[in-house]
Amino acid sequence: MFRFSQSVGIDLGTSNILVYVKGRGIVVREPSVVAVSDGEIVAMGEEARAMLGRTPDAITAVKPVQDGVIANFSITRKMLRYLLTRVSGRRKVFKPQVCICIPSGATAVEKRAVIEAAVAAGAKRAIPVEEPMAAAIGAGLEVTSPHGHFVVDIGGGTTDIAVISLGGIVLSESIRLGGSEMDAMVTRQIKRSYNLMIGERTAEDIKIKIGSAYPLPNEATMAVKGRDVVAGLPKTIEISSEEVREALAEPVATLVEHVRGVLERTPPELAADIIERGITLTGGGALLRGLDRLIEAQTDVPVRLAEDPLTCVAVGTGQYLDLAKTLPAGLLATTTEAASGYAR
Repeated sequence: MFRFSQSVGIDLGTSNILVYVKGRGIVVREPSVVAVSDGEIVAMGEEARAMLGRTPDAITAVKPVQDGVIANFSITRKMLRYLLTRVSGRRKVFKPQVCICIPSGATAVEKRAVIEAAVAAGAKRAIPVEEPMAAAIGAGLEVTSPHGHFVVDIGGGTTDIAVISLGGIVLSESIRLGGSEMDAMVTRQIKRSYNLMIGERTAEDIKIKIGSAYPLPNEATMAVKGRDVVAGLPKTIEISSEEVREALAEPVATLVEHVRGVLERTPPELAADIIERGITLTGGGALLRGLDRLIEAQTDVPVRLAEDPLTCVAVGTGQYLDLAKTLPAGLLATTTEAASGYAR
C-alpha cells in the first residue's frame, strides 16, 4: 500500500516545469530549458531560457523534453534531481513520492523513461498520471462523479483531449500539437512574408501579446526585431494581429477538428452531460485569445477556461494520490501496479 504523504506532483512540460508539494502548493514554476557545459548543468529555468540563441560554443541551451516526452534522458534526470533537491533540501530524511504527468497517448517506452528518470533522480516512487486526468483534477472538476467531463489540455508540445467519468478516462486522444507548434508557425509566416528570421522567444512573445484564434474587438500591431535573410543585417518590422491569426489558423483548425472528433465518438449519455457542463480548457495554450469562442462556435458546446490554466496539471498531479483513496479500486490497482516496479 502507498503512504499518502510526502507527495510531490511534477508537470514535466515541453515549455514549462511546475512542481506542486502537498501543503505548500506550487513551489517551482520554470521554463523547461537547461544550459549544459561538458555534460553538467550550469543553469536551468528562466536563467537558461535567457541563454537560448545567445550561448558561446562551450555552453548549450537545450530543451530536454520534446512533444511532452523525454528527448534527453541524462539531462532530464539531472534536472529532476536538481528540482527534488530544491524542494526537499540536500539532507533528505524521506525520499519524496512523486506523481508525474504523461500525455494520454504516450507509449509504454515513453512512460517507462519518465518513471525511471524520476526514480534515478531520487524519488522513492514515481507514479504516472495521465495529463487530462491531472488537468481535470486541478481544474476542480468532480472526476469521481458519474457525470461526463470534457477536458482539453493544450500544452507546449501536446494537446490532450479526454472525456472523464467515474474517476477514469472514457475516451481520449493525444496529438503532437501545442504552443511550440504555434510558435513555429509564427516564425514561418514572418520569414515567408518579410524575409525576417526570428528566434523562439520572439515568436512566443508575438503569440502572447497579439496572437488570437478569433477576430479581436481591437486589432493590434507589434514591432518585431530579427535578422534579414537576404541582407543578413538586423531589421525591424511591424506585424499585425490579423497576420498572426492567419499564421495560427492551421494548428488551431487542427486542434478544433480533433475536439470535434472526440465529441463525435462520445457515448450519448456522456454527451448529454457535456452539453450541460461544457468543455474545460487547461494548459498554457488555452490562453490564446478567442480560442474558447472559436471552439464553442465550431462545436455548439459551451466552453470555459479553467481558473488558472497554467497550473492545473501540476496541482492535479500533486492531488492525485489523495483523490485516489476515493477512486474505483480497479483504477487505483492499475496505477500502483504500474509504479510498483520502480520502487526503491
